[in-house]
Amino acid sequence: MTTIALDMMGGDFAPLEAVKGVSAFRAENDEDIQLLLIGAEGKISELLNTYLPASSGYTIIHASQVIGMHEHPTRALKEKQQSSIAIGFQLLASGKADAFISAGNTGAMMVGALFSIKAIEGVLRPTIGAYIPRENGKLGLLVDVGLNSDCKPENLTQFATLGSLFAEHILNTPNPKTGLINIGEEEGKGNLLAQAAYPLLKANSQIHFIGNIEGRDILLDKADVMVCDGFTGNVILKLAESMHDLVQRRGIKDDHFDRFNFETYGGVPVLGVSKPVIIGHGISGSSAFKNMINIASRMIRTDLSGKIRESFS
Repeated sequence: MTTIALDMMGGDFAPLEAVKGVSAFRAENDEDIQLLLIGAEGKISELLNTYLPASSGYTIIHASQVIGMHEHPTRALKEKQQSSIAIGFQLLASGKADAFISAGNTGAMMVGALFSIKAIEGVLRPTIGAYIPRENGKLGLLVDVGLNSDCKPENLTQFATLGSLFAEHILNTPNPKTGLINIGEEEGKGNLLAQAAYPLLKANSQIHFIGNIEGRDILLDKADVMVCDGFTGNVILKLAESMHDLVQRRGIKDDHFDRFNFETYGGVPVLGVSKPVIIGHGISGSSAFKNMINIASRMIRTDLSGKIRESFS
């Protein structure tokens, strides 16, 4: 049986939206999945009685503490061992859970993923990716989007491998095209990092490298996996989020820009750690929580961690 741990206290609308997300997931899925719901037992039980009455397939695990969104990640994890995030990683590390999901303190989730379950052997630095809706209706993956602001060329070629495996097995993109984000298409363009990363990506037999791509290519279908350092990737991601907000404020109805709503996809995976960890946005609603459970389930079902392990062995 697959077991997924879910932080019910993470996010601005916890635990209500997390409970509603669990209810929506159960309504649409009949998979044999056990959910471990971590948080304030009294609050969670009361909401479950309203939104998921007489249901099985979940266990409430009481957490007496919560890590706030602005707390120092390392200090909070050390001092709040009974917090929902700390307990989630304890369950994951001990093998009592196969995946862990939270929309709580992003820094604490990063620290927990890196130090509780650790990176897969051979992975220099895990990465986080973000989904990029493209004009052809399909999803692209942008890596890295903030976990690694400063990178070495070797990091970028590993991000490409991790991103390609995710795109192939989770986004169902066969032989995904991988591009290096740069200021020009020609080989030799860019800063020192891009210039040094290009030949490594070109020599990487585990990816389908198509060369450099420019900023204007990101929303098109030129590449399925787009690789850059986390500083650049985070700027691109926040720009994409602002486009959605701007379109909404101006009352523009457009199917493509509607797909920039993060709720459609749920959270983003931490790629390169030994077990599935999904990080949600702080303002996640029920749809985001439902979709995060779906992503975690798919990562377990396809044994993505095992495939990454094989690639880096």
